[in-house]
Amino acid sequence: MWKLKEEKKCEEYRCIVGDRVEEAKWKGLGVNDHWQQMKGIMMETAQDICRMTKCPCRHKETWWWNEDVAEAVREKKIMYGKWKKENTKVARMEYKKSRQNAKRVISSAKEKKQKECANDLNDSDSECQNEIFRNAKQMVKERQDITGLNCIKGD
Repeated sequence: MWKLKEEKKCEEYRCIVGDRVEEAKWKGLGVNDHWQQMKGIMMETAQDICRMTKCPCRHKETWWWNEDVAEAVREKKIMYGKWKKENTKVARMEYKKSRQNAKRVISSAKEKKQKECANDLNDSDSECQNEIFRNAKQMVKERQDITGLNCIKGD
């Protein structure tokens, strides 16, 4: 609907809604039915003119994620599904191996990225420093307690 801020799209929307309202049959309708029909006209017109857009991703990207980590996690998920489906000791052992491998890959990726960040601290490039501060801010947010402390005055 943000496209309706454009003057051309807004004018087109007004014309089409006006035409559809004139064509609609309004006699014999109650207030709720009248409202539902008007709402339908406005929503359909907005979808026709503006089209649907996707909203931004809800998942935050981690600073250490890479293709090796993605492959290890994917393998671990597959092995977990296999273990739950078959429910055998062999499948469980395979899952445990893939889980250990995923942990190893994740820790090595974190360590590698931390070394890169440490090397970037020495750079005077402001873009590198901005990225470092953004990553640090994300790390602080991840480590915050969800519950808070309420202070009582006088204690």
